[in-house]
Amino acid sequence: MSRVYLGLGSNLGDSRALLRLVPQQLTAAGVEIIAASSLYRSEPWGGVPQPPFLNAVLAVETEMPPHTLLDLCQGIELAAGRERKVHWGARTLDIDILLFGEEQIDDERLQVPHPYLTQREFVLAPLAELSPQLSVKGKTVATWLSELPPQGVQRIENSKTW
Repeated sequence: MSRVYLGLGSNLGDSRALLRLVPQQLTAAGVEIIAASSLYRSEPWGGVPQPPFLNAVLAVETEMPPHTLLDLCQGIELAAGRERKVHWGARTLDIDILLFGEEQIDDERLQVPHPYLTQREFVLAPLAELSPQLSVKGKTVATWLSELPPQGVQRIENSKTW
């Protein structure tokens, strides 16, 4: 069983409802939800003009291999209407595998730890809420977060209400 952290984001459609579907779909596929962060609002990252995002992080446990989980997450995104038209563009649903146990993966389909994890407040803030002392690339999540300049991320709902 592997502990996995998933980053969730949405800025098209009913973002809150789309994010709520993710734990349901994962559970239906046999993935155990361990914890959910609060919900955060963030400004878009990457320079593409678009609406603000809603973001969260889930801690899950699974026996699936990494690429099988990736396929499941991409299937959930597709079912939610995800279209991959513009890199870092607006989307109905985005599910990123941030960390997969202690594994380090770097292939054409998957990079773990996620390559931008330590640069994004919208990932680090909810991840720090769940596991601030988790080590990523030699530093704790809390340390990475404290070293970032503010990026306009706001906590808007606690984990029990979204």
